[in-house]
Amino acid sequence: MNQQGKISFQKSTLLVPENPVIPFIEGDGIGPDIWSAAVKVIDRAVEICWRGKRHIIWKEVLAGEKAYKRTGRWLPRETIDAFQEYRVGIKGPLTTPVGEGFRSLNVALRQKLDLYACVRPIRYFPGVPSPVKEPQKVDMVVFRENTEDVYAGLELEAGRKETRDLANYLRKAHGWDISRDSGIGIKPISKSASQRLVKAAIDFALSKNRRSVTFVHKGNIQKFTEGAFRSWGYEIARLDYRDKIVTWEEIQESPPEGKLLIKDAIADIFFQQALLRPEDFDVIATTNLNGDYISDALAAQVGGVGMAPGANINYHKGYAIFEATHGTAPKYAGLNKVNPTSLILSGAMMLEFLGWPEAAKKIESGLEKTFASRKVTYDLARLMDGATEVSCSHFSELVCENMAKG
Repeated sequence: MNQQGKISFQKSTLLVPENPVIPFIEGDGIGPDIWSAAVKVIDRAVEICWRGKRHIIWKEVLAGEKAYKRTGRWLPRETIDAFQEYRVGIKGPLTTPVGEGFRSLNVALRQKLDLYACVRPIRYFPGVPSPVKEPQKVDMVVFRENTEDVYAGLELEAGRKETRDLANYLRKAHGWDISRDSGIGIKPISKSASQRLVKAAIDFALSKNRRSVTFVHKGNIQKFTEGAFRSWGYEIARLDYRDKIVTWEEIQESPPEGKLLIKDAIADIFFQQALLRPEDFDVIATTNLNGDYISDALAAQVGGVGMAPGANINYHKGYAIFEATHGTAPKYAGLNKVNPTSLILSGAMMLEFLGWPEAAKKIESGLEKTFASRKVTYDLARLMDGATEVSCSHFSELVCENMAKG
């Protein structure tokens, strides 16, 4: 294997050199602050574990405001090419205007690279303030379908001729009475996209010895999209994993030893149960919009989106982009103030994906010790008794120090 250079993908296996080139996008708003903090922690974890035998060669690529200022384009073709060439990358938050302008750059990257699985682990770190009584019971991994649903962006604006033409066609062909002043969006949910997402969730659950996979859907109302997602999920589970799974329709109580439980929940009921009985859920497989809400709501239970990492992955091609799950928070840009934990943990996820779990565990340990010391950024310090507020950069230095302690 090459000691330095590009990650390759052969026979469904990621081949990682000792010194891989990893593209990164710094991000907009607070992006530069949290990226500077995160990269320090990632590099230090690798250094502690391998003492120079391994290190990451970082390659900056452009997207968002920085790209637009330099190139006149929000998402240059060169950036997409770099992620395809080097396969694995990481990014800070990017600007997404509401109601007008270009569509989300995050969505664009996912669609152009067909990063069909948005993976968001949600767990609690002791000492972090939470609005719920028992946040330690939250330990879930959300697999969100990443290419379809309303995020496909198939919309027509209210008042335009093509929108009225479509409404007229739908009225004549299907009897749908759509108000003439409506915008119209199309929500595609396909069998192929649903089942590859469900397979990714089940494969993950089996590889990590998780207890269950829950399909979260709104199939009681949207029977041919959300309901189909549920049905297709059960179908692929039974076809491809029959000897490894059991569905909740087949058992009365706990699943047999060594079997993964496959079940489902209607989305609104899931939100309630995730608050009342979070220990009942483990791995979640869901559609795009549901996954967006669910991952943020679960993050709130463990301290907020600043505590939650994320990844966008194509398991079939070995492509992955890891990212902070929160926004750009422009009013805090350049103040060296915000919490970098989301991006730090996304870096840990990336290390795990590369096959370097020792460094990922080192980062998690360093964070645990830092939170326990109550030396944290302002968002946590204002909610923690006896806490000392530190800057974004100082927080990362403390994590590095705590990693080095073993």
